[in-house]
Amino acid sequence: MFEKFTAGARDTVTGAVDEARRTGAARVTEEHLLLALLELGALDPLGVDREATAAALTEARRRGGMSKADEEALAGLGIDLDEIVARVEEGHGEGALATAGARPRGGRVRLAPGAKRTLTQSLRIAVGRREKTITPTHLLLALLTAPGPVADVLAAQGVTYARVAATTPAAA
Repeated sequence: MFEKFTAGARDTVTGAVDEARRTGAARVTEEHLLLALLELGALDPLGVDREATAAALTEARRRGGMSKADEEALAGLGIDLDEIVARVEEGHGEGALATAGARPRGGRVRLAPGAKRTLTQSLRIAVGRREKTITPTHLLLALLTAPGPVADVLAAQGVTYARVAATTPAAA
């Protein structure tokens, strides 16, 4: 599959691995892929504020990676996620829910299941659009197909699947 990746898509995956290593994460996640896309400027044409997006990802990580849908579901049960986060941080320190996990053995960082799904989905999107290569745009579109904190952060910046797809029409 990686032979279909353009240089930009490969740079995104490499950047995600570097970001995971930099933060001490045991696995590359969808968040790392988004941070790499930000760093490479792939979202600049959409007017995405890099700093605000990175800050929103940090906040999502602080909240244990809970999405807006997760928060709403808990609220429906009478559970205040902010209160839970505050209590955990009170007892265990700020960012206690955002722990990076165990460092990888031998220095190798592997892809988390969500990141693997993103790469597979990017191939499906490219094939569906009759395109022969996978670009950073396909990776972004794949990130937008999976509900969760990454899609929530992008939506807050006005980045939707329809908007991204419209900026890069499928090949004829």
